[in-house]
Amino acid sequence: TTNVTRLFDGQKDHLVPSASSVLVESDLFLMAGRMIGHSFIHGGPTLSGLSNAVVNILGGGTPETAASVLTLLDCPDMDLRETVGLLQKEEALTEEESSRLTNLCFAWDLPVPNSENKDWLFQKLLIHAVIGRVSRQIKQLRKGLKDTGLWPLLSTRADVLPILFPRETEVQLTSEIVLQSIRWPQQNEDSNVDSDDDVPSAATVDRVTGFFRTFIEEATPEVLRDLMKFWVGWEVPCSKLNLVLVESTLPTASTCFERLRLPSHYHTYTALKADMMLCLRSVDSGFGLV
Repeated sequence: TTNVTRLFDGQKDHLVPSASSVLVESDLFLMAGRMIGHSFIHGGPTLSGLSNAVVNILGGGTPETAASVLTLLDCPDMDLRETVGLLQKEEALTEEESSRLTNLCFAWDLPVPNSENKDWLFQKLLIHAVIGRVSRQIKQLRKGLKDTGLWPLLSTRADVLPILFPRETEVQLTSEIVLQSIRWPQQNEDSNVDSDDDVPSAATVDRVTGFFRTFIEEATPEVLRDLMKFWVGWEVPCSKLNLVLVESTLPTASTCFERLRLPSHYHTYTALKADMMLCLRSVDSGFGLV
């Protein structure tokens, strides 16, 4: 399998930047912000699945404005989510639950809970759990976006944010969308048989691209998402997906150039499908630098 650096944690449509200090010190979020901005400017894929609260901050909001769209689902740390969620329990807390909640409040310099401050304290804990702990990461992402020149647009046109950061549940990825985006390899019309030339023959192109088309047509939505992450590094296809046939053992991809290199040696659909699934199993969930 390939090594994947996870920049975002959490579940679909509630992803937040990883709290890892190593990633911040390595300026990886700054790099990610630039990648997102340049991809958007040049018609490439956007980043789907971010928490609405994080999108609000990236668009110039504050933790206070983001609080209106925060939910417990935005907290990727399950222990923190469970502890903060205790403030929403209707029944009395056990001694162990009360101790956990009190310790968390002390750790984050907040008062202990009582019957009058439960709602206020819930918001404060949730803001810190989701936004406060990763404020440096979000600042780096926003700076990366500013470096690409997108900031004037994002700060004045709130309607652009859902386009740049769409909800993953709203991104309908189908076989038809993927097939329409592919720039298919050129055929060598001078030969109908395989040759040793760098340019594949018409027969080779027809055979292998036919297998690949069938693979896409039969793929489930989950497989299509993994294919896009393997191909371009994102779950959403860009307008031009470059496909080339090469002499190699397994399929490889150059995500920066949206280029998938497909071996030309396949003579059966079963062999191509097996190698593609092998490669896609190495794709981790969530946004990553590969």
